[in-house]
Amino acid sequence: MREPTAWRGYTSRGLAWRIFATCWIVFTLHFASDIVREHYPAMALGDRLTFRLDEYGGLHPDLFEKEGYGWHIGNNPGISMLAAIPYALSRPIIDPIVDRVRESRRLSGNTAPPGYASEWPNQREFFREAWRRGLDVKLVLSAFVMQAFFMGPVCALSAVLMFFLLRRLTGHDRTAAGLALLYAFGTPLFYRAAFLNHNMVLGIIAFAAFAALWDPGGARRFSLRAQFTLAGVAGGATVLFDYSGAVFLAGLFIYAHLRHWDTASGAAVARRTLWYALGAIGPLGLLWFYQWRSFGHAFFPGQHWMPPVEWIELGYQGYGPPQLELLVALAFDHRYGLFVFSPLLLLALLAPVAGRLRTRGEARGDVRGLGAGVPVPRRELWTALLLFATLWIFFSGSNYTRLQFNTGMRYMAPIVPFLFLLAAGVLIRLPRLIVGLAAVFSISLTWCLSMYREVERPMGVLDPVLRTLVNGFELPILSTLERTGGAYGGLGAEGTSALPLLALAAALIACAWIRRSARE
Repeated sequence: MREPTAWRGYTSRGLAWRIFATCWIVFTLHFASDIVREHYPAMALGDRLTFRLDEYGGLHPDLFEKEGYGWHIGNNPGISMLAAIPYALSRPIIDPIVDRVRESRRLSGNTAPPGYASEWPNQREFFREAWRRGLDVKLVLSAFVMQAFFMGPVCALSAVLMFFLLRRLTGHDRTAAGLALLYAFGTPLFYRAAFLNHNMVLGIIAFAAFAALWDPGGARRFSLRAQFTLAGVAGGATVLFDYSGAVFLAGLFIYAHLRHWDTASGAAVARRTLWYALGAIGPLGLLWFYQWRSFGHAFFPGQHWMPPVEWIELGYQGYGPPQLELLVALAFDHRYGLFVFSPLLLLALLAPVAGRLRTRGEARGDVRGLGAGVPVPRRELWTALLLFATLWIFFSGSNYTRLQFNTGMRYMAPIVPFLFLLAAGVLIRLPRLIVGLAAVFSISLTWCLSMYREVERPMGVLDPVLRTLVNGFELPILSTLERTGGAYGGLGAEGTSALPLLALAAALIACAWIRRSARE
C-alpha cells in the first residue's frame, strides 16, 4: 500500500473534518422523532441515575414490570448509557422548557390532547398518552439531543473511519472521500442515523475495532497487549448493546489471533486470550450488573422476564433454530430486507473475485475505474464475509425478525460497514460511468427512505420513493409536527416546506468545502 495522493490541495485531515461536518449536518437535519425503547433508560439515567422506568410504564409495548423491581425494557442498556450523557448535559435547557409548557397548559386548562393525524392507531394512542402525562415535549427534545449529539456524530465518525481505510486501499484521497460519502448517504447508515439505534452503533464499534486490529497503514500505535485488550473492550461493548453482539465478540477474538498468527506460540495464544478476556469483562460485567439490579439475576437476559408477546412461545423467548423463511426475509423482504434497502451492498458478494476483475482490466489497459487500488486482503475479506454469514444465520433464528416491517431494515444494520468496505473494493475496479449510476441510484433510494420513513405499506421501500416523486422533499420532524395540526404554537403547520432548511444545510456544507485553511 502506497501513501495516498492528495486531492486539489486538501489535506487528509481537512477532508476528514469536512466529511464529518457534512454527515453530521445531513443526519441531524433528517432527525426523526420516533421514540424507541432505548430512549427511556437514557432519560431515567440522565434524570435520576436509575434503571427503573416506572414513570414511563405503559408508553411502549417493550416496557414491562417485574414485581419488586419496577418497569424496565427487555433489551440491553449499552446505547442508553451512552446517550444519557448528552441528555444529562442538556437538562438545564430541556427541563425549564418542559416545566413552562406544563404550567402553561395547566393555567389555560388545555389538558385535552389534540388530534394526531396518523393512520396508525398505536401512534395516535401514544401521542394522546404522552400529552396527558405532560411528557410529549420532553420526549421529543430528549430524542433530538440524543440524535444530534450522540447518534449523528457517531455515524459521521464511522464515515471518517471509512475514508481513512479507503484512502489506504485506493491510494487516492478523492476516491476515498467520494466512497466514504457514498457509504454515509447511499447505505442504511443514513436511514438508521435518524434516531437512537443500538444495532447501527453496535456495528460501528465492531468495525472500528476490526480496523484498528487490521491497521492497513502499518501505524502500530498500540502494543500487542493494548490491541487485544481494546479489541476485548469493543467485543464486550457490542454485547452490552445487544446479545447479537456475541457474533462480534467471537469474531473479533478469532480475527485478532489470526492477524498475529505468525508470531503465535501456545504461551502467546494464552496471554493474548487473557488480554482479550480482561478487556471484555468490563462491559460484560456492566451488563451483568444491570441485569442483577433490574431483574434480580445477573446472567438471565432481560427478555427472560418479558410477559408473553407475539412469537415468544417459539423456542426460548422467541429465539430458536435458523429458519429458511427468515434468512430470505432478512435479505430480500420488500419492507426490511438488507439488499432491498441497499442493493449496492450486493457488490460485497463479488469481493472474492474482485482481484480477477482488476487483473483483466489491467490486461486490457482499462484505466477508467476510480483508481488502481488494491483488493481487500483475503484475511480481512473472508473475516467480513463470515461475520455477515454468522449474523445472518443468528437472526434467522429470532422470530422477532418478522416485526421489522414497521421500522425498516434494523437487525442486519451492524454488518453494513463491513459489507460496504468489500463493495468499495469492487467499485474501484468498475468504469466510472457504472459507479456514478450506482451512486446516484443508491443515494436517491436512501434519501427517499430517510425522508418518508414508513415502509410497512404494501409497496414496502418503494412507497417512500413514490411519495417523494408525488409530494416532493420532506423532513421527518416537519411531517410529525404537521400531524399535530399546529398544536405547538403553529410549528409544522400544513404546507410547511422543507426547502428552506435543506437550502440552509446545503449552504453550510458548501462553506465547509469551499473554505480552506492556510495549510491547504
